[in-house]
Amino acid sequence: MRCLSCHKLSWQTFCKLCQNKLLKPSISKRKIGSLEVYSFFKYQNIEDLLLTKHTPQGYIVYRALAKQSFRPFIKNFIKEDSRVVYIVGVDENVKSGYSHVSLLTEQLSYKNSKVLYSKLMATNLVNYAGKDLQFRLENPRDFQYTGLEDIEVILVDDIITTGTTLQEAKRVLEKNRVKVLFALTLANT
Repeated sequence: MRCLSCHKLSWQTFCKLCQNKLLKPSISKRKIGSLEVYSFFKYQNIEDLLLTKHTPQGYIVYRALAKQSFRPFIKNFIKEDSRVVYIVGVDENVKSGYSHVSLLTEQLSYKNSKVLYSKLMATNLVNYAGKDLQFRLENPRDFQYTGLEDIEVILVDDIITTGTTLQEAKRVLEKNRVKVLFALTLANT
């Protein structure tokens, strides 16, 4: 197998050199309304990798990125905070044979963190890619939550642009007596 970045022989999707040099997460925090959103990468730094999400190669890329970022984060979080916390992905629809958000949430399953797969799904499957804030506000995702109530969750999505999707998701969860601690995204635009 070859490293997807430098094309040198590697046992992993990205060789150790590329993992340490190019794909080292640098966590940034952004506040959207009352929701704190932590992102692991700047969109422009990994744009080519993110654009693979609806391709067969995207499965490998998103899984590798999640292992580089989400997995170490949850291990550290659980070490610092021992309460049970649930993980809820935003709209884990399957496209191109897999759900890219599910690949992210699966890496957050660790000790006291439990993933609730496909519990927050959009009923409006409008595509937001390349759309402005006005379009997003006029075309809400209309989320439906079917998970547990009276729990604390970490909300997960792949990319944050305007934050409207995460805000809408948080509102729906709160209406269902779910406390959102914060949100995690792979990239921030």
